[in-house]
Amino acid sequence: MPTNTTEKGRSGQSKPRVAVLFGGRSSEHAVSCVTAAGVLGAIDQDKYEVIPIGIAKTGQWVLASGDTAQWSLSASSLPEVAPSAQTVTLAEIGGEHQLIVASTDEVPKELGTVDVVFPLLHGPFGEDGTIQGLLELSDTRYVGAGVLASAVGMDKHFMKVVFESAGLHVGPYIAVTDRQWRNDPELVRKRVDQLGFPVFVKPSRAGSSMGISKVDAMEHLDAAIEAAREHDPKLVIEAGIVGREIECAVLEGRGTDAPRTSMPGEISVAGGGHEFYDFNAKYVEDGAAALSCPADIPEEAIIRVRDLAAIAFDAVGAEGLSRVDFFYTPDGELIINEINTMPGFTPKSMYPQMWAASGLGYAELIDELISLALNRKTGLR
Repeated sequence: MPTNTTEKGRSGQSKPRVAVLFGGRSSEHAVSCVTAAGVLGAIDQDKYEVIPIGIAKTGQWVLASGDTAQWSLSASSLPEVAPSAQTVTLAEIGGEHQLIVASTDEVPKELGTVDVVFPLLHGPFGEDGTIQGLLELSDTRYVGAGVLASAVGMDKHFMKVVFESAGLHVGPYIAVTDRQWRNDPELVRKRVDQLGFPVFVKPSRAGSSMGISKVDAMEHLDAAIEAAREHDPKLVIEAGIVGREIECAVLEGRGTDAPRTSMPGEISVAGGGHEFYDFNAKYVEDGAAALSCPADIPEEAIIRVRDLAAIAFDAVGAEGLSRVDFFYTPDGELIINEINTMPGFTPKSMYPQMWAASGLGYAELIDELISLALNRKTGLR
């Protein structure tokens, strides 16, 4: 499935230069680091010149270690990009945008141009269109969705609005802004009561199950709202849906081809006191979550999941990769939950696992995404 990239990249180097960008300012900093460890360990370094660039929680860009062990995740230690005396910046030199390493007591050093950036950033200030806008302004090719698709895919409220306009079945929900909660919390409580319990309280613009709570009764609602507000002042509160969680991985088509979809997968969470697919089940506890791919659902449902996943991908204008999540109800309905334009991308994450089960391995998937980015122009398209 991977396409062949050119012998030389735009930089004129003997092989394309790929900047792997990770870390970031969001609460998903550690998850981004773990994702980078997976990519750095699998990318074909004979084919690509790889430059690891970390973003500290302060927002500083730094040259990072390519040692994957430094970015591993365990229950006792979360990886983190540390600030540095040297800062990496994008600057225009001779009509080209190049990476520069600068510090207060040294002459700036040029790292040269890069052919493509692989932004492995999760959450605000990375997955939400901000980094994508910076890369567009610098005329730098990059893996994944553009500015608008990234922003829509990050905001669960507007994501649902777009899905509804595309005719996709969305479950009952309300959006709660910071002003609404501070000015009239009682009205918010009444709106939640109309949804019926249980509900799921979620930060509108966060991922990796950060800040999500299942609430079974009104007396627990305020605490769940405040927990979610630690990650985002804007919330989405969704009615609980009885159904199985089915996911589908989507990969941009080549040229004018339609998006490609994997076989759908189903997540099961075993033990550990997990009421839903939370952060620990996703990233920390080995064996807490398992993926069955293809999902054990009727053939016609498999076909429908794949069709709907492609519709969702096109509805937000996604590019590169996305994972689309559904609920499959006992009466056979498919209710879309969300799209993730930069899904978890460690070797054990669901997105790569679904493609592996569909015949495209992890290293080949990385190569295909870089190839798509190298062959896609920046700017309006």
